[in-house]
Amino acid sequence: MALGASRTDITRLVVRRGAALALSGVVLGLIAAAAVTRFLQTMLFGVAPGDPVSMAAAAGALLTVALFASYLPARRAASVDPAVTLRSE
Repeated sequence: MALGASRTDITRLVVRRGAALALSGVVLGLIAAAAVTRFLQTMLFGVAPGDPVSMAAAAGALLTVALFASYLPARRAASVDPAVTLRSE
């Protein structure tokens, strides 16, 4: 903000980085889940291994929580006064 960024820019930057990390984690998790479904098939009750609806619901829930979890620090970072931050360093 001290260099001309607006509050919206700061919020967007922090949320975008959090979303990128969350998305890469979800993609890697879906790949790993697809790979180990055969081994965990005996522990799945009432759900078929590789069920696309359950995998999509779990991925969507994780992404929603991750976006909310990155929005809170983004809002806090956008509300910091640049003069106070520069003085503290």
